[in-house]
Amino acid sequence: MTVLLLCGTIAACTSRTTSSEKQRLYVSILPLRSIVEQIVEEDFTIDVLVPAGASPESYEPSAKQYAALNESELIFNVGLIDFEQNLLRNLSREKRLINLSRGIALLEGSCEHGHGDGEPDDQDRHAHGIDPHVWTSPRALKRMAANAYEAIHAQWPDSVRYTANYRKLAARIDSLDRACAEALRQADVHTIIIYHPTLTYYAADYGLEQLAIEREGKEPSARYIAELIETARNRGVHRIFYQAQYPVSSVKVIAEDIGAECIRIDPLREDVIENIGDITRQITLDHE
Repeated sequence: MTVLLLCGTIAACTSRTTSSEKQRLYVSILPLRSIVEQIVEEDFTIDVLVPAGASPESYEPSAKQYAALNESELIFNVGLIDFEQNLLRNLSREKRLINLSRGIALLEGSCEHGHGDGEPDDQDRHAHGIDPHVWTSPRALKRMAANAYEAIHAQWPDSVRYTANYRKLAARIDSLDRACAEALRQADVHTIIIYHPTLTYYAADYGLEQLAIEREGKEPSARYIAELIETARNRGVHRIFYQAQYPVSSVKVIAEDIGAECIRIDPLREDVIENIGDITRQITLDHE
């Protein structure tokens, strides 16, 4: 009995030690963690640079977090958000940085993101004309998942399980893409009005026009609001979208003027596949 108890104690200690000493991966924003996690499951501790509720534009990591980045195995990032470029450019072992937007046809956008200290130069202005919200489109998300898998497979080529997991993930994203396309086709939706233009890639993939209330990071003029209200009335828009990172007051005036409902979405939600499905249901709800 003593021997059995001792063995059990040793096994428990070994299990705890293994769990606490897991290798670490980092992702820049929450939606990326769900993609990486579906490939590697619980084999790694996956830390997120920007925690839930924080804005990527204003977030500044702690010294402890920065040190942890330097010791992580791989760092997955969108590759298009300003803070990623400002923070990650000085990291050692740059080969660990995995740009998940590689291979995606990038689109221009009207959103402005934090430029750090000082004013951007001409080169910065050109770079920041690219819309970074690639993860909100199932088709771009599939490319991001492939990029994540390729990096993971290169680092741990013997894992058959990671390959099987990736194939399941790719199939799940394909299913999401088909479901979104069919729902939007049946609903016959053509226009989305949203506060911050985070659905640029989604709209482009499914033939929608995204009209943003915020323009280049600035509040809209009275004239522009009047034009949006007229457009919304003419096109029968019944829902105005705003992000969880902004107050409902950012869209309330327009919504009240056209008798529309204010709908809160969160593009930074972790379960990115479920989130895209939920956003699609919100877009098509009044058209079913």
